[in-house]
Amino acid sequence: MSLDNPSVKPHDRLAAALTDDMNAVNALIRDRMASRHAPRIPEVTAHLVEAGGKRLRPMLTLAAARMCGYQGDDHVKLAATVEFIHTATLLHDDVVDESKQRRGRPTANLLWDNKSSVLVGDYLFARSFQLMVETEDLRALNILSNAAATIAEGEVLQLSAAQDLATTEDIYLQVVRGKTAALFSAATEVGGVISRVPEAQIQALFDYGDALGISFQIVDDLLDYQGDTKATGKNVGDDFRERKLTLPVIKAVAAADDDERAFWKRTIEKGDQQDGDLEHAIALLHKHGTLEATRQDALAWAEKAKTAMAHLPESDFRSMLTDLADYVVARIS
Repeated sequence: MSLDNPSVKPHDRLAAALTDDMNAVNALIRDRMASRHAPRIPEVTAHLVEAGGKRLRPMLTLAAARMCGYQGDDHVKLAATVEFIHTATLLHDDVVDESKQRRGRPTANLLWDNKSSVLVGDYLFARSFQLMVETEDLRALNILSNAAATIAEGEVLQLSAAQDLATTEDIYLQVVRGKTAALFSAATEVGGVISRVPEAQIQALFDYGDALGISFQIVDDLLDYQGDTKATGKNVGDDFRERKLTLPVIKAVAAADDDERAFWKRTIEKGDQQDGDLEHAIALLHKHGTLEATRQDALAWAEKAKTAMAHLPESDFRSMLTDLADYVVARIS
């Protein structure tokens, strides 16, 4: 695969450029998800880890480190740490959301049970902290441990905010920064930290990951109302059926008249959903232009990510990470 071929997706270009590093990360993941005493741990973990995910978050750590000239091997441990944290949160999220499908496959909690998913997720969190400590970099440990706490905080905030019509766009952004962007920004930031680059560049890496993660989540929420089930692995309207107040609906509630607000209160707050409600919800989103407004927000955050990347030295990796911001929003552009 040629890295100079513009027709190749930025994610695939990154994967090709990071082949050796990603092979090392995958080998480390397989090694550390093993358990001599509890064979269910590698069974559950392998089901999710090997489900064909893009490994975007660990690649962000590897790319940031390589872009900053890092020459050691701690970036591999940190990238595996990032993937373990991500996988642990997915296992827990599927239990909380009572999900039955992820990446087009049955969820671990469906194939095994909720207890197994929660406990294996806990095991992966523990493994991630072991890997962090092995780098002997206190600042990287601080960044990633804070990210793990922020992710949990964001998920708890979402529990109270997701079905409350008083939820504002600011609260939504706080939730997104917690449950999604925190790991993106930590993944890129630690790449700069272990490379010992100037603080301005570390800040730029954080800003890039933060903006990329927010854009990524907004796109995901938008596609729930207008995406292709085969492409997303989700059914259109899953968030509506699960009574999640995401950005398109928050914008529609803010613009709603009394009858529309009563509809949202019945379907989202009270959970009284009837045949035809999803179609009516989508019609309201179109009526108030909130799908387009959400699309514009996602594009704006992608631009912020690209602006942050401009503060880093020119390189192939900088170019690929910049293009990645466009790729994240390509499905809604």
